[in-house]
Amino acid sequence: MKLETTTRSVPSRPQGAGSVPPARETALKGMRGMIASKMLQSLQSSAQLTHHASADLGAVQALRERHRATGKPPSVQDVLLRLVVRTLADFPALNATLEDNRITEFDAVHLGLAIPLPDDLLVAPALFDADQLTLGELPAARRALVERARRGKLSVREMTGATFTVSNLGRSRVHHFTPILNVPQVAILGIGGVETRAVPDSEGWRAAEHIGLSLTFDHRAVNGAPAAAFLDALCERIERLPPEAFDGELAQGAGQERHDDTTDRR
Repeated sequence: MKLETTTRSVPSRPQGAGSVPPARETALKGMRGMIASKMLQSLQSSAQLTHHASADLGAVQALRERHRATGKPPSVQDVLLRLVVRTLADFPALNATLEDNRITEFDAVHLGLAIPLPDDLLVAPALFDADQLTLGELPAARRALVERARRGKLSVREMTGATFTVSNLGRSRVHHFTPILNVPQVAILGIGGVETRAVPDSEGWRAAEHIGLSLTFDHRAVNGAPAAAFLDALCERIERLPPEAFDGELAQGAGQERHDDTTDRR
């Protein structure tokens, strides 16, 4: 769908006492115009609905603390991405696209990552075969994708090949939001900011960090109940994560990093 854009000059105003400075207008063209067109097409061509949930991060922080002694604890973002990929394995209807009235579910998870760029631009390239990456391998693969995006070196396949997207506003105060589908994908997960809540425990009350999760899905392809079940399952994985859950994966990743460092020195 082509977005019609026009450039209109702003009438000049006299700059005297009490005068109002002219407004500034920017034409929707180039990459900004493409993004605008894509967003509009998404909302006009799909039946979008968003479910919201929150998850206690206590177990995730305990896992990170366990690995802090190594000097490289996994980030909250990477742990969440790994758990998202694991959860999608149980909900293939969300790892899918809808084109020409045909739903295609994928075995592999090509995880789209929403990456902000300078000048308020945005891309969501695919991290291919994210389901095959361990938690130790994921950070380097994610950083490499972000670097290619910022350098403008993404391939067409990376730009169009995602099967499920994650948009992360975790450093903001926005706890829940409504991410827009990257059509033809049928689902996108928004990771919001963390808020502290008082929760009951055996000694009365304790402060607990909760992260907001927002799942937008195409109601033509996915009904509300399975979408809610996905969020429930993801929250349970987050909250019941054992501290040792990724010991093997992180050890493997650390070994790979040491190998890479040795290779670089050679």
